[in-house]
Amino acid sequence: MYVAVKGGERAIDAAHDWLAEERRGDPAVPELSVAQIREQMALAVNRVMAEGSLYDRDLAALAIKQARGDLIEAIFLIRAYRTTLPRFGGSRPVDTGAMDCIRRISATFKDAPGGQVLGPTFDYTHRLLDFALAAEGEARPDDVPPAEAAPGPRPEPAPVPHILDFLGQDGLIQAEAPGEDDPRDLTREPLELPADRALRLQSLTRGDEGFVLGLAYSTQRGYARNHAFVGELRIGTCAVELDIPELGFAVEIGEVELTECETVNQFKGSKTEPPQFTRGYGLTFGQTERKAISMALVDRALRWKELGEDFAGAPAQDEEFVLSHADNIQATGFLEHIKLPHYVDFQSEMELVRKIRAAADRARAGLGEAAE
Repeated sequence: MYVAVKGGERAIDAAHDWLAEERRGDPAVPELSVAQIREQMALAVNRVMAEGSLYDRDLAALAIKQARGDLIEAIFLIRAYRTTLPRFGGSRPVDTGAMDCIRRISATFKDAPGGQVLGPTFDYTHRLLDFALAAEGEARPDDVPPAEAAPGPRPEPAPVPHILDFLGQDGLIQAEAPGEDDPRDLTREPLELPADRALRLQSLTRGDEGFVLGLAYSTQRGYARNHAFVGELRIGTCAVELDIPELGFAVEIGEVELTECETVNQFKGSKTEPPQFTRGYGLTFGQTERKAISMALVDRALRWKELGEDFAGAPAQDEEFVLSHADNIQATGFLEHIKLPHYVDFQSEMELVRKIRAAADRARAGLGEAAE
Protein backbone atom coordinates (compact mmCIF):
# COMPACT_ATOMS: atom_id res chain seq x y z
CA MET A 1 0.00 0.00 0.00
CA TYR A 2 2.85 2.39 0.87
CA VAL A 3 4.56 1.71 -2.45
CA ALA A 4 1.33 2.47 -4.31
CA VAL A 5 0.98 5.80 -2.52
CA LYS A 6 4.55 6.80 -3.29
CA GLY A 7 4.14 5.75 -6.89
CA GLY A 8 0.99 7.84 -7.10
CA GLU A 9 2.85 10.90 -5.83
CA ARG A 10 5.59 10.45 -8.42
CA ALA A 11 2.99 10.07 -11.17
CA ILE A 12 1.20 13.23 -10.04
CA ASP A 13 4.46 15.21 -9.96
CA ALA A 14 5.30 13.97 -13.45
CA ALA A 15 1.82 14.89 -14.67
CA HIS A 16 2.33 18.42 -13.32
CA ASP A 17 5.67 18.70 -15.11
CA TRP A 18 4.11 17.48 -18.33
CA LEU A 19 1.27 19.97 -17.92
CA ALA A 20 3.76 22.83 -17.54
CA GLU A 21 5.55 21.66 -20.68
CA GLU A 22 2.29 21.50 -22.63
CA ARG A 23 1.31 24.93 -21.36
CA ARG A 24 4.54 26.43 -22.66
CA GLY A 25 4.20 24.80 -26.08
CA ASP A 26 6.96 24.99 -28.67
CA PRO A 27 9.93 26.80 -27.05
CA ALA A 28 10.79 28.21 -30.49
CA VAL A 29 7.59 30.28 -30.37
CA PRO A 30 7.81 33.40 -28.16
CA GLU A 31 6.00 32.98 -24.86
CA LEU A 32 2.83 34.97 -24.26
CA SER A 33 3.24 37.61 -21.59
CA VAL A 34 0.59 38.47 -19.03
CA ALA A 35 0.47 41.97 -20.50
CA GLN A 36 -0.25 40.59 -23.97
CA ILE A 37 -3.11 38.48 -22.67
CA ARG A 38 -4.47 41.40 -20.65
CA GLU A 39 -4.45 43.79 -23.61
CA GLN A 40 -5.23 41.50 -26.55
CA MET A 41 -7.58 38.96 -24.97
CA ALA A 42 -9.58 41.54 -23.04
CA LEU A 43 -12.96 39.83 -23.42
CA ALA A 44 -11.61 36.59 -21.97
CA VAL A 45 -10.04 38.59 -19.13
CA ASN A 46 -13.37 40.32 -18.51
CA ARG A 47 -15.22 37.02 -18.25
CA VAL A 48 -12.71 35.62 -15.77
CA MET A 49 -13.01 38.75 -13.63
CA ALA A 50 -16.81 38.68 -13.73
CA GLU A 51 -17.28 35.00 -12.92
CA GLY A 52 -14.31 34.98 -10.54
CA SER A 53 -15.73 37.94 -8.58
CA LEU A 54 -12.39 39.74 -8.56
CA TYR A 55 -11.67 42.91 -10.53
CA ASP A 56 -7.98 42.62 -11.39
CA ARG A 57 -6.97 42.42 -15.04
CA ASP A 58 -3.40 41.31 -14.37
CA LEU A 59 -4.46 38.43 -12.12
CA ALA A 60 -7.16 37.36 -14.59
CA ALA A 61 -4.61 37.38 -17.42
CA LEU A 62 -2.18 35.36 -15.30
CA ALA A 63 -4.89 32.82 -14.52
CA ILE A 64 -5.71 32.46 -18.22
CA LYS A 65 -2.05 31.84 -19.00
CA GLN A 66 -1.68 29.31 -16.20
CA ALA A 67 -4.91 27.54 -17.25
CA ARG A 68 -3.78 27.27 -20.89
CA GLY A 69 -6.80 29.28 -21.99
CA ASP A 70 -9.36 27.19 -20.10
CA LEU A 71 -11.52 30.01 -18.78
CA ILE A 72 -13.39 27.91 -16.22
CA GLU A 73 -10.08 26.70 -14.78
CA ALA A 74 -8.89 30.32 -14.76
CA ILE A 75 -12.06 31.38 -12.92
CA PHE A 76 -11.40 28.63 -10.38
CA LEU A 77 -7.86 29.96 -9.82
CA ILE A 78 -9.14 33.50 -9.34
CA ARG A 79 -11.84 32.47 -6.87
CA ALA A 80 -9.35 30.41 -4.89
CA TYR A 81 -6.95 33.35 -4.72
CA ARG A 82 -9.76 35.71 -3.77
CA THR A 83 -10.44 33.74 -0.60
CA THR A 84 -6.92 34.63 0.64
CA LEU A 85 -7.45 38.39 0.40
CA PRO A 86 -8.35 40.50 3.44
CA ARG A 87 -11.59 42.47 3.35
CA PHE A 88 -11.23 46.13 4.29
CA GLY A 89 -14.85 47.12 3.88
CA GLY A 90 -17.70 47.57 1.45
CA SER A 91 -17.85 50.26 -1.21
CA ARG A 92 -20.83 52.46 -1.87
CA PRO A 93 -23.19 51.34 -4.66
CA VAL A 94 -21.73 52.55 -7.95
CA ASP A 95 -23.65 55.24 -9.79
CA THR A 96 -24.05 53.88 -13.30
CA GLY A 97 -25.92 57.06 -14.25
CA ALA A 98 -22.56 58.84 -13.98
CA MET A 99 -20.82 56.18 -16.10
CA ASP A 100 -18.20 57.41 -18.56
CA CYS A 101 -19.67 55.44 -21.48
CA ILE A 102 -17.67 54.04 -24.37
CA ARG A 103 -20.76 52.24 -25.68
CA ARG A 104 -24.43 53.06 -25.12
CA ILE A 105 -27.24 51.76 -27.29
CA SER A 106 -30.99 51.27 -27.11
CA ALA A 107 -33.07 48.93 -29.23
CA THR A 108 -36.29 50.65 -28.14
CA PHE A 109 -35.62 54.36 -28.70
CA LYS A 110 -33.98 55.60 -31.89
CA ASP A 111 -33.40 59.10 -30.56
CA ALA A 112 -32.31 58.12 -27.07
CA PRO A 113 -31.77 61.03 -24.68
CA GLY A 114 -28.04 61.58 -24.51
CA GLY A 115 -27.44 59.92 -27.88
CA GLN A 116 -26.36 56.45 -28.92
CA VAL A 117 -22.71 55.41 -29.04
CA LEU A 118 -21.89 52.24 -30.99
CA GLY A 119 -18.45 51.91 -29.43
CA PRO A 120 -16.27 48.81 -29.93
CA THR A 121 -18.59 46.03 -31.08
CA PHE A 122 -18.73 42.94 -33.25
CA ASP A 123 -22.36 43.71 -34.13
CA TYR A 124 -21.67 45.06 -37.60
CA THR A 125 -18.66 42.95 -38.60
CA HIS A 126 -18.95 40.33 -41.35
CA ARG A 127 -17.71 37.45 -39.18
CA LEU A 128 -15.09 36.54 -41.79
CA LEU A 129 -11.62 35.42 -40.81
CA ASP A 130 -9.15 38.28 -41.24
CA PHE A 131 -5.99 36.55 -42.43
CA ALA A 132 -4.14 39.84 -42.35
CA LEU A 133 -4.02 39.42 -38.58
CA ALA A 134 -1.78 36.39 -39.13
CA ALA A 135 0.84 38.58 -40.85
CA GLU A 136 3.02 39.19 -37.83
CA GLY A 137 4.73 42.55 -37.64
CA GLU A 138 2.82 44.00 -40.60
CA ALA A 139 0.49 46.86 -39.72
CA ARG A 140 -2.65 47.20 -41.79
CA PRO A 141 -3.71 50.72 -42.81
CA ASP A 142 -6.48 50.76 -40.22
CA ASP A 143 -4.09 49.47 -37.58
CA VAL A 144 -1.88 52.56 -37.77
CA PRO A 145 -2.40 54.55 -34.58
CA PRO A 146 -3.88 58.01 -35.04
CA ALA A 147 -1.86 61.13 -34.39
CA GLU A 148 -1.62 62.00 -30.74
CA ALA A 149 -4.02 64.64 -29.56
CA ALA A 150 -2.76 67.80 -27.97
CA PRO A 151 -2.04 67.23 -24.29
CA GLY A 152 -4.51 68.65 -21.85
CA PRO A 153 -6.85 67.74 -19.04
CA ARG A 154 -9.57 65.29 -19.95
CA PRO A 155 -13.03 66.79 -19.53
CA GLU A 156 -15.20 65.34 -16.81
CA PRO A 157 -17.82 62.95 -18.23
CA ALA A 158 -21.31 64.36 -18.18
CA PRO A 159 -23.98 62.21 -16.49
CA VAL A 160 -25.81 60.01 -18.99
CA PRO A 161 -29.40 59.42 -17.85
CA HIS A 162 -30.88 55.94 -17.91
CA ILE A 163 -33.29 55.66 -20.81
CA LEU A 164 -35.86 53.65 -18.88
CA ASP A 165 -36.13 56.48 -16.36
CA PHE A 166 -38.08 58.39 -19.00
CA LEU A 167 -40.65 55.60 -19.10
CA GLY A 168 -40.85 55.87 -15.35
CA GLN A 169 -41.70 59.56 -15.56
CA ASP A 170 -44.86 58.61 -17.43
CA GLY A 171 -45.64 55.71 -15.10
CA LEU A 172 -45.28 53.20 -17.94
CA ILE A 173 -42.72 50.96 -16.23
CA GLN A 174 -42.80 49.36 -12.84
CA ALA A 175 -41.05 51.37 -10.15
CA GLU A 176 -38.17 49.51 -8.55
CA ALA A 177 -38.37 49.13 -4.79
CA PRO A 178 -35.19 50.18 -2.96
CA GLY A 179 -32.97 47.26 -2.03
CA GLU A 180 -31.27 46.49 1.25
CA ASP A 181 -28.54 48.86 2.37
CA ASP A 182 -26.24 45.92 3.05
CA PRO A 183 -27.32 42.89 0.98
CA ARG A 184 -25.93 39.46 1.71
CA ASP A 185 -22.58 38.71 0.06
CA LEU A 186 -22.67 35.49 -1.96
CA THR A 187 -18.87 35.35 -2.04
CA ARG A 188 -18.77 35.05 1.76
CA GLU A 189 -22.03 33.29 2.59
CA PRO A 190 -23.53 30.10 1.14
CA LEU A 191 -26.50 30.43 -1.17
CA GLU A 192 -29.81 29.97 0.64
CA LEU A 193 -33.16 29.49 -1.07
CA PRO A 194 -35.49 31.20 -1.49
CA ALA A 195 -33.18 34.07 -2.46
CA ASP A 196 -34.05 37.74 -2.75
CA ARG A 197 -33.40 39.57 -5.98
CA ALA A 198 -30.05 41.00 -4.86
CA LEU A 199 -28.76 37.52 -4.15
CA ARG A 200 -30.16 36.17 -7.42
CA LEU A 201 -28.38 38.92 -9.35
CA GLN A 202 -25.10 38.13 -7.61
CA SER A 203 -25.50 34.48 -8.51
CA LEU A 204 -26.25 35.29 -12.15
CA THR A 205 -23.27 37.64 -12.36
CA ARG A 206 -20.98 34.82 -11.19
CA GLY A 207 -22.83 32.22 -13.23
CA ASP A 208 -21.43 30.49 -16.28
CA GLU A 209 -21.98 32.64 -19.36
CA GLY A 210 -22.95 29.71 -21.56
CA PHE A 211 -25.47 28.37 -19.06
CA VAL A 212 -27.08 31.77 -18.46
CA LEU A 213 -27.11 32.39 -22.23
CA GLY A 214 -28.91 29.08 -22.80
CA LEU A 215 -31.53 29.93 -20.20
CA ALA A 216 -32.00 33.40 -21.69
CA TYR A 217 -32.46 31.89 -25.15
CA SER A 218 -35.07 29.51 -23.75
CA THR A 219 -37.10 32.48 -22.51
CA GLN A 220 -37.01 34.01 -25.99
CA ARG A 221 -38.29 30.75 -27.46
CA GLY A 222 -41.38 30.91 -25.26
CA TYR A 223 -40.39 28.93 -22.17
CA ALA A 224 -41.11 31.82 -19.80
CA ARG A 225 -43.62 34.05 -21.62
CA ASN A 226 -40.91 36.66 -21.61
CA HIS A 227 -40.69 38.86 -24.71
CA ALA A 228 -37.99 41.43 -24.06
CA PHE A 229 -36.44 44.47 -25.74
CA VAL A 230 -33.06 45.91 -24.84
CA GLY A 231 -34.07 49.22 -23.33
CA GLU A 232 -30.47 50.19 -22.80
CA LEU A 233 -27.03 48.60 -22.92
CA ARG A 234 -24.13 50.66 -21.69
CA ILE A 235 -20.43 49.97 -21.16
CA GLY A 236 -18.02 52.29 -19.42
CA THR A 237 -16.17 53.13 -16.25
CA CYS A 238 -17.67 54.04 -12.90
CA ALA A 239 -16.01 55.49 -9.84
CA VAL A 240 -15.78 53.30 -6.74
CA GLU A 241 -16.12 55.12 -3.44
CA LEU A 242 -15.37 53.87 0.05
CA ASP A 243 -16.64 55.41 3.27
CA ILE A 244 -13.78 56.34 5.61
CA PRO A 245 -15.12 56.50 9.20
CA GLU A 246 -12.17 58.60 10.38
CA LEU A 247 -12.91 61.23 7.74
CA GLY A 248 -16.67 61.12 7.90
CA PHE A 249 -17.08 61.03 4.14
CA ALA A 250 -16.37 58.80 1.16
CA VAL A 251 -13.29 58.92 -1.05
CA GLU A 252 -12.83 57.59 -4.56
CA ILE A 253 -10.47 54.61 -4.53
CA GLY A 254 -10.52 53.73 -8.22
CA GLU A 255 -12.61 52.96 -11.26
CA VAL A 256 -14.11 49.78 -12.66
CA GLU A 257 -15.31 49.02 -16.17
CA LEU A 258 -18.87 47.69 -16.15
CA THR A 259 -21.51 46.49 -18.57
CA GLU A 260 -25.10 47.28 -17.63
CA CYS A 261 -28.24 46.09 -19.38
CA GLU A 262 -31.87 46.94 -18.72
CA THR A 263 -34.53 45.10 -20.69
CA VAL A 264 -38.12 46.21 -21.23
CA ASN A 265 -40.66 43.43 -20.98
CA GLN A 266 -44.34 43.24 -21.83
CA PHE A 267 -46.61 42.75 -18.83
CA LYS A 268 -50.38 42.46 -19.05
CA GLY A 269 -50.85 42.97 -15.36
CA SER A 270 -51.86 40.64 -12.55
CA LYS A 271 -53.97 40.58 -9.42
CA THR A 272 -51.40 42.75 -7.69
CA GLU A 273 -49.88 44.85 -10.49
CA PRO A 274 -51.46 47.03 -13.23
CA PRO A 275 -50.62 46.63 -16.94
CA GLN A 276 -47.22 48.21 -17.50
CA PHE A 277 -43.71 47.47 -18.66
CA THR A 278 -41.36 45.61 -16.36
CA ARG A 279 -37.63 45.27 -16.53
CA GLY A 280 -34.83 42.77 -16.26
CA TYR A 281 -31.39 43.81 -15.06
CA GLY A 282 -27.82 42.72 -15.66
CA LEU A 283 -24.52 44.17 -14.43
CA THR A 284 -21.10 42.60 -14.89
CA PHE A 285 -17.41 43.49 -14.78
CA GLY A 286 -15.75 44.58 -18.02
CA GLN A 287 -17.19 44.48 -21.51
CA THR A 288 -19.36 41.38 -21.21
CA GLU A 289 -22.53 42.45 -22.96
CA ARG A 290 -23.75 38.97 -24.01
CA LYS A 291 -23.62 37.96 -20.36
CA ALA A 292 -25.33 41.15 -19.17
CA ILE A 293 -28.20 40.76 -21.65
CA SER A 294 -28.61 37.08 -20.77
CA MET A 295 -28.58 37.93 -17.10
CA ALA A 296 -31.31 40.55 -17.60
CA LEU A 297 -33.57 38.08 -19.42
CA VAL A 298 -33.17 35.43 -16.72
CA ASP A 299 -33.60 38.00 -13.96
CA ARG A 300 -36.96 38.97 -15.43
CA ALA A 301 -38.03 35.33 -15.76
CA LEU A 302 -37.25 34.75 -12.08
CA ARG A 303 -39.44 37.67 -11.02
CA TRP A 304 -42.72 35.90 -11.85
CA LYS A 305 -43.70 35.41 -8.22
CA GLU A 306 -43.17 38.99 -7.06
CA LEU A 307 -45.12 40.24 -10.09
CA GLY A 308 -48.04 37.93 -9.38
CA GLU A 309 -47.64 35.96 -12.62
CA ASP A 310 -48.52 32.31 -13.07
CA PHE A 311 -45.67 29.82 -13.05
CA ALA A 312 -45.30 28.53 -16.60
CA GLY A 313 -43.03 25.63 -15.61
CA ALA A 314 -40.08 27.04 -17.57
CA PRO A 315 -36.53 26.18 -16.42
CA ALA A 316 -35.58 29.87 -16.33
CA GLN A 317 -38.41 30.52 -13.84
CA ASP A 318 -37.27 27.80 -11.44
CA GLU A 319 -35.09 29.58 -8.88
CA GLU A 320 -33.62 26.39 -7.45
CA PHE A 321 -32.78 25.03 -10.90
CA VAL A 322 -31.20 28.26 -12.13
CA LEU A 323 -29.19 29.26 -9.08
CA SER A 324 -28.08 25.75 -8.12
CA HIS A 325 -26.70 24.99 -11.58
CA ALA A 326 -25.40 28.37 -12.80
CA ASP A 327 -22.11 28.24 -10.91
CA ASN A 328 -19.56 26.70 -13.27
CA ILE A 329 -17.00 26.10 -10.51
CA GLN A 330 -19.41 24.09 -8.40
CA ALA A 331 -20.65 22.25 -11.49
CA THR A 332 -17.11 21.55 -12.70
CA GLY A 333 -16.00 20.22 -9.34
CA PHE A 334 -18.91 17.83 -9.12
CA LEU A 335 -18.54 16.78 -12.74
CA GLU A 336 -14.80 16.27 -12.78
CA HIS A 337 -14.59 14.45 -9.47
CA ILE A 338 -16.03 11.35 -11.17
CA LYS A 339 -12.81 10.94 -13.19
CA LEU A 340 -10.80 10.56 -9.97
CA PRO A 341 -10.29 7.10 -8.42
CA HIS A 342 -13.54 5.43 -7.37
CA TYR A 343 -12.17 1.88 -7.24
CA VAL A 344 -13.83 0.80 -3.99
CA ASP A 345 -17.21 2.25 -4.97
CA PHE A 346 -17.11 0.59 -8.35
CA GLN A 347 -16.04 -2.78 -6.92
CA SER A 348 -19.00 -2.72 -4.54
CA GLU A 349 -21.32 -1.83 -7.42
CA MET A 350 -19.88 -4.67 -9.48
CA GLU A 351 -20.34 -7.16 -6.64
CA LEU A 352 -23.94 -6.03 -6.27
CA VAL A 353 -24.62 -6.51 -9.98
CA ARG A 354 -23.09 -10.01 -9.82
CA LYS A 355 -25.30 -10.96 -6.88
CA ILE A 356 -28.41 -9.66 -8.63
CA ARG A 357 -27.55 -11.55 -11.81
CA ALA A 358 -26.85 -14.75 -9.85
CA ALA A 359 -30.20 -14.44 -8.07
CA ALA A 360 -31.93 -13.85 -11.41
CA ASP A 361 -30.20 -16.90 -12.92
CA ARG A 362 -31.31 -19.08 -9.96
CA ALA A 363 -34.87 -17.79 -10.29
CA ARG A 364 -34.94 -18.62 -14.01
CA ALA A 365 -33.50 -22.08 -13.34
CA GLY A 366 -36.19 -22.69 -10.71
CA LEU A 367 -38.93 -21.64 -13.12
CA GLY A 368 -37.49 -23.94 -15.75
CA GLU A 369 -37.51 -26.93 -13.38
CA ALA A 370 -41.08 -26.16 -12.32
CA ALA A 371 -42.19 -26.03 -15.95
CA GLU A 372 -40.70 -29.47 -16.58
